[in-house]
Amino acid sequence: MIRAAYNWNRDFDNGTGDLQYLFEFSGLSGNLGGSLKLASNWVADFRRLYDFGEAGKANLTVPAAKFNHTRRIDTKVANPLHNLPSGTVGDPSIPDDDPRRNLAFRNLERGKMVKLATGQQMIRFLKNKGIKVNGLTRAQIRDGKGGASVGSLTATQRNAFLTNTPLWFYTLREAELNNGKLRGAGGRIFAETFHRAMEGSQFSIVRDTAFRPSFGPNNTTFRMVDLLLFAFEGNANLLNPLGN
Repeated sequence: MIRAAYNWNRDFDNGTGDLQYLFEFSGLSGNLGGSLKLASNWVADFRRLYDFGEAGKANLTVPAAKFNHTRRIDTKVANPLHNLPSGTVGDPSIPDDDPRRNLAFRNLERGKMVKLATGQQMIRFLKNKGIKVNGLTRAQIRDGKGGASVGSLTATQRNAFLTNTPLWFYTLREAELNNGKLRGAGGRIFAETFHRAMEGSQFSIVRDTAFRPSFGPNNTTFRMVDLLLFAFEGNANLLNPLGN
């Protein structure tokens, strides 16, 4: 879903909000550009990240060319994720183009390290639990829909890959074949992860069965734009501190 560049705000416009900057100004991945706090010219213009038009706030929308859409969920990742910044991978001595700096490699390696189930094993597990889910065919895993190619693998490697597909790749292929939306094993894992997190919280909408949203358009709907409108009082100057 991540893009290589963003129309982040007035100062980082027309795709100049490079993903590298996002890493640099992340308190977890970088060092805030060497500062103690986020640079004032890097404050987000939330109007470019969320469509306030769906909440009936036409005055808080931006021209289509300025709005950032997420990319579809599929088996391809934005090019900058091929070489993650050194601060995100621990060892700063790892050189560029080393697989250990590659997000895809790291995800696949992590899955193997912690012995995650393969995509096929997860489908069998869900079916054994009585959950209706359709697994991918070998042809679907192999060909996808405009995503990553497995054509460079040897016949032996490809057979092994199609028989025991890494879960990370499998769930992305599922989404790729569903117009960029999670489904199957991936959709189930995603939903249950958030549900379990809410169950684990002392105060959550899962624990309070009488809870109904009050900030959205009705008592069954609550969106990110509703949260932002509440947090920033529907004020354009707060949602976009740098102005137009």
